[in-house]
Amino acid sequence: MNASTYDGDTAPRAIAAPHPTHKLQLLLRREFWEHKGGFFWAPLVAGAISLLLTTMAIIVAEVVARREMADGNLNIDGEIQINGLDLGALTGRLGADQLEQLGHGIDMSLFMSASWPFIVLGFVVFFYCLGALYDDRKDRSVLFWKSLPLSDRDTVVSKALSALVVAPVVATAASLVTMVGFLLLISLVVLAHGGNPYTLVWGPGSPLEVVAKLVAAVPVYALWALPTVGWLMLCSAWARSKPFLWAVMIPVFAGIFVAWFDIMNLFNLDTAWFFQHVVARSLLSVFPGFWLTASDSLQINGPDAVGDILSLSHTYSVLKSPQLWIGAVAGIAMLVGAIRLRRWRDDN
Repeated sequence: MNASTYDGDTAPRAIAAPHPTHKLQLLLRREFWEHKGGFFWAPLVAGAISLLLTTMAIIVAEVVARREMADGNLNIDGEIQINGLDLGALTGRLGADQLEQLGHGIDMSLFMSASWPFIVLGFVVFFYCLGALYDDRKDRSVLFWKSLPLSDRDTVVSKALSALVVAPVVATAASLVTMVGFLLLISLVVLAHGGNPYTLVWGPGSPLEVVAKLVAAVPVYALWALPTVGWLMLCSAWARSKPFLWAVMIPVFAGIFVAWFDIMNLFNLDTAWFFQHVVARSLLSVFPGFWLTASDSLQINGPDAVGDILSLSHTYSVLKSPQLWIGAVAGIAMLVGAIRLRRWRDDN
C-alpha cells in the first residue's frame, strides 16, 4: 500500500517521492562531510604549506641580501643595492619587454603556488575512490545504506561525481586562496622596499587570467580522470581485501606481461604505448595536468610558455584527442561494472 497522510477527515494523500536531483544533492553532501578532511582541509593545508615555504624563502633571501649588502657585494648597475633599494626607481628602468617578462614570471609563480592543492587533489581522489565502495563493505555499513531507498546506481554516481567534480572544485578554490596569499606576500615585500605593488606585481601579472584558466580546466579534468576513477571504484567494489594492491598490480603486471612477450608488436606499436595509454591512464589520470601528455605541442621553454600551456585553446584542444573520449567511455563502462558488483557483493 502506498504511503499516505491524513488531513483531518479528508481522504488520504500520497507522499511525493523525493526528486532525483534532491536525492543526489543529499548524497553529494554526505560524501563531502564524511570525507571533509581530504576534500576540504587537505588542499587548504597544502596551500598553507606553500605560503609558509614562500615566507621562509623570502626571509632567507632577505637575510642573505643584507649580508651581501654589508659586504658591498650586492648591487645593480654598480649603484643600486638591495635592501637599500627604492623599487619605484627600478620600475622606471624597466622597458616594455622587461615588464612583459616580469609578468610572465609572476604568472609562473602564481601557477607554481597554486599547484600544491592540485598535487594533493590527485592523492585524495586516488585513495578516496579506492575506499569508496570497499570501506562500506569492510565496516558492514553497506547493509544500512542498502536498507534506505537509495539505489546502487545513485550511490556509485554520487561517489564518482564527488571525485570528478566536488573534489577538483574545492581544490581549485583552495588554489585561488593560495594565489591571493602569495600575491599579498609579494606585495608586502615590494612595499617594504619602497615599491608600488600594483606597478610591479598586480599590473604586470595576470592573476584573473590565471584564475579563469584554472577554473576552465575543471571540466577537462573530470573527463580525463574518468578511466582512473572508474578503474579504482571497480576494484573497490570487487576486491575482498587490499584494493590498493589489486588496483596497482593488475595494470602494472599486465604491462610487464605485454612487454615480456612483445604483444604490442602484433599491432605495430611499441610497449611504451601500452604503458602510456593503458597503465598510466588507469592509475595516474586523477592527477591534474596529466592530460597535457596527450598534446604533441607540449614544450616548456621558459616563463612565457606557461601562458601558452594554460591557455584555453591549448587546454580544450585535448577534447579533440581520441585518448580522452576512449578513456571516458572505458571509465563509464567500469563505473557501470562497479554498480552491478555492488548489488551483490556485500561480504566483508
